[in-house]
Amino acid sequence: MTQQQLSTKELVATSHERPLGRRMARTRVPTLRFDDSDDTGRYVAHVIASLVRQRNQADKPTVLGLATGSTPIGVYRELIRMHREEGLDFSRVVTFNLDEYWPMSADSIHSYRRWMQENFFDHVNIAPTNIHIPRGDLARDDVDEFCVQYEQAIIDAGGIDIQLLGIGRTGHIGFNEPGSSRDSRTRLITLDPVTRKDAASGFYGEENVPLRAITMGVGTILTARQVICMALGEHKAHVVQHSVEEEQTERIVASFLQLHPDTQFILDAAASAQLTAVLTPWMIETVDWTPELERQAVIWLSEEVGKPLHKLEARDFHEHHLADLVYECGPVQHVRQRVFDDLMDTLCTQPGLPYRARRSTDPITSTRDSESATDSKKQTIVVFSPHPDDDVISMGGTLITLAEQGHDVHVAYMTSGNIAVFDHDALRHIDYVAEFLGLFGLETSHSLALEARLREAMAKREGGATDDAEILKVKALIRQTEALQAAVTAGVSAEKCHFLNLPFYRTGQVRKNPIGEEDVEIIAKLMTDLQPGQIYVAGDLSDPHGTHRMCAQAILAAVEQVKQERVEPEVWLYRGAWQEYEPHEIDRAVPLNPETMLRKKLAIFRHESQKDAALFPGHDEREFWVRADERTKETARRYNALGLPEFHAVESFKRYDGAL
Repeated sequence: MTQQQLSTKELVATSHERPLGRRMARTRVPTLRFDDSDDTGRYVAHVIASLVRQRNQADKPTVLGLATGSTPIGVYRELIRMHREEGLDFSRVVTFNLDEYWPMSADSIHSYRRWMQENFFDHVNIAPTNIHIPRGDLARDDVDEFCVQYEQAIIDAGGIDIQLLGIGRTGHIGFNEPGSSRDSRTRLITLDPVTRKDAASGFYGEENVPLRAITMGVGTILTARQVICMALGEHKAHVVQHSVEEEQTERIVASFLQLHPDTQFILDAAASAQLTAVLTPWMIETVDWTPELERQAVIWLSEEVGKPLHKLEARDFHEHHLADLVYECGPVQHVRQRVFDDLMDTLCTQPGLPYRARRSTDPITSTRDSESATDSKKQTIVVFSPHPDDDVISMGGTLITLAEQGHDVHVAYMTSGNIAVFDHDALRHIDYVAEFLGLFGLETSHSLALEARLREAMAKREGGATDDAEILKVKALIRQTEALQAAVTAGVSAEKCHFLNLPFYRTGQVRKNPIGEEDVEIIAKLMTDLQPGQIYVAGDLSDPHGTHRMCAQAILAAVEQVKQERVEPEVWLYRGAWQEYEPHEIDRAVPLNPETMLRKKLAIFRHESQKDAALFPGHDEREFWVRADERTKETARRYNALGLPEFHAVESFKRYDGAL
C-alpha cells in the first residue's frame, strides 16, 4: 500500500480514543454534547466496551438493551472495530432489542432482526441463543403471551445493564408513543402517524409502513441499571430540549427518563441546539465573551425584544441577562455597532470572491478594505451535491450568480439518487422509450424483451422491497437527466456536471455502507483535476437517511488528502431542504433578486420525479421548491428585522472551521 493510500485510510478511519463531550448545564438529566456527530457513537461504544470487559474479567454476563436505526449505527460499527482489532469478547453478552414492527417476517429487509444481524450480530461473537428480539411474525393471539415471556426473559437474565435508546420526533423511546404510561411494559402498540411518516423512507412509502409494533414499555426501560439515550440532527433539537429541560409528561415519553437514577443523553451539536446552555448560555452561567458569542447574544436580544440592532438600548441588555456583556465589552453603542458591522460583512453579492476575515472587534478599527484586483479573478468552483437536486434546491440562486459572474462552475453529483424515484415515474419513461422506438420503427427483439423484463420486475416487487439492478439503472438515468437539465437552467453547462456515483451509496436500500477509501479517492481525484479555489459542501445534518452527513465526511477527508498536492480550496457549507443557518452562524449571505429566484425555481422544477410529492420528503411535507423559496425569504426577513438592508431573498453559508 502506498503512502497516499495510507493517508486516505487514516482520514476515513475514526479515532480509537474515547471522545470527551461537554456536559450541559441546567438539564434535569445528565447530558453530554459532542461537536462531531461521529464522536457520539464512539463515546457510547467505549462505555459499553468498558462494562463488557469488566464483566468478562469477573466471568459474568453483560446484558445489553439495544436499539436500531441510523442513530446507534456508529455505536455498532465502533464495537465491531473493537472486536476485530482489540479482541473485545462478546461471548458472554446477552442482548434484548427494544422493538419490532408487527406483522413483520424475520427475513424481511425491513425487520429489526435482520437489521441487527447485518449491522452488528453477524460481525461479533454473540451466541445466537443470547440474542432476544421481539417477534413480528407471531399470530395476534400469541403476541400478548410473548410479551409476558419477553419481560420474564429479561428478569431471568438478571436485568438489563445498559439500555441504548434513540428518540423519535414525537419524543418516543422504543415505540412508546405519546400517551404511554411510565409503568407500561412490553406490549403491542399502534404507531403514531408522525412515527410512520418518519419511517416511510425506509419502506419506500408511508403506505408500506406497518401500523403496529411490539415494544418494550417505559417501565421496562426504566428497570435497566443504566440508560443511554442518543439524538443526532437538528430535527431532534426541539424534542430533546423538552425531554431534558422541562417537566415530565406523557406527551414527551422520553421525559420519563428524568426518573431514572443513571441516565445520560448523548447529543451531537445539532441535536443540542435548543438547549439553554447552547442557545442562551449567559442566562445560566458566566461566559467568556468571544466575538462569536457576542454576536449570538446581541442577535438573540434583537429578535427577543423585536427591535433592530441599532435601536437596542442599555435597559434591553440589563433586562435580558446581558449586563455582563455590556460590562465586559461595552459600552452599548460599541457592542451594537460591532455586531451590526459584522452582519453587514456577511452580505456578499459576489460569492466567488475569496473570503474576507471578519472585522476587528476593536470598534475603531475596520477591516472593510477594498477588494484587491486579484480578488476579482475568476476561479474554478465545485458545488458538491449529495443527491442530484441538492445543488439547485439548497443554493440554486448562488449557483446561478456564480455562473453569471463568469466563474468556472462545476457540479459534482455524489450519488445517483435512484432509490428516490417512484415506480410510476420509471414506468412513464419506459413507456416513452417504447413509443419512441415504435414511432421510428426502431424496435428490436432485445428492446422488447428488456421492456417486458422491466415491467415484470416492477409488477412483481412487493411494496417496500428493493428494486433489482436494471430498475435501479433506469431510475438513476432519470435522476441524471433531470440534474443535467436543472444545471443547464442554472447556467452550468452539461460537460461541467460530474456524476461520481460513489460506492457507499450503491446498496439499492436506504441503509448505506460506511464511507470507504474509494469514495474519498474519487472526490480527491476530481479536486486534483479541477484545482478549485472554492468548494461548496452540504452541511445539513437533518437529511432523513444520512447521505448528506456521509458525503460531507468523504469530501472533508478528500480535502485533507489533496492538501498534500497543494490544492487548498475555501470550503463553504450550505444547508439543504430541511434546515437553515441561524443569523449568528452565517459567514456569507448572498442576496437574491426576484429574477434569480424565479430561475432557481425553474431549475428545481426540472427535477420532475421529485415534484409534487418526493419519495423521501423528510419531516417537512412541503414541496422542495416551496421550502427553498420560503427558507431564503425567511432569512432575508430576519436580516431586515435586524436593521440590515432589505432583500427579496438570501441564501446563507458557513465557512468550514473544522466541525460540521
